[in-house]
Amino acid sequence: MGERIQIPDIPEEARTPLVKGLVDIIEQLVQKVQQQDEKIAQLEDEIAVLKGEKKRPRFKPSQLDKKAGREEGTLGEGKRPGSEKRSKTVSLVIHEEQVIAPAEPVPEGSRFKGYRDVVVQDLVIRAHNTLHRLERWETPDGRTLMGELPVSVRGGHFGVTLVSYIVYQHHHCQVTQPLVLEQLREWGIDILAGQVDALLRGKHEPLHKEKDGLLPARLMPARAISP
Repeated sequence: MGERIQIPDIPEEARTPLVKGLVDIIEQLVQKVQQQDEKIAQLEDEIAVLKGEKKRPRFKPSQLDKKAGREEGTLGEGKRPGSEKRSKTVSLVIHEEQVIAPAEPVPEGSRFKGYRDVVVQDLVIRAHNTLHRLERWETPDGRTLMGELPVSVRGGHFGVTLVSYIVYQHHHCQVTQPLVLEQLREWGIDILAGQVDALLRGKHEPLHKEKDGLLPARLMPARAISP
């Protein structure tokens, strides 16, 4: 992580609306840089795990640094109202940003004062079906050439993430097969009880050939207990 960015104290007589607006923008940029640094660190950890290496050690911020930050102030005036709440979510990866304008029309001549950031955590779970259209070509000598499915889905109709989720839920989270089946069908997955049972019995060998490269890091514990 980079060093903490500090702005020299600004005399009260110099704190014009323009200066305050610029300070707000700088704070937002610093926040964005911190989020990007954390995202890069997370990606480096995931790459290390996939390579069989250990994650980098994480150290909690020093309490002395926090105290110094409160006393000396960061970005000039110390922490602004609401910054404590933002600091709790600084390590989150932001997948989507929405800019929300005031409901009331902004009068002409108004000055833009930056943003008040509010991070809302949610979960997106939905079916994702892929139609693989394998090209077929007939060569001048009469041979037929055709595209091939990815190794991970050969011999089956269920993707790596779906299979990994089923294995993880049943073996790691102790969710029964009927409940797994019910959950999948509620999400729009067309799957039979026998197919769930077959996947849990290990009849998904093609999965293992690409699992190390495709399995999300958060589901990696399932590797150790999958059949």
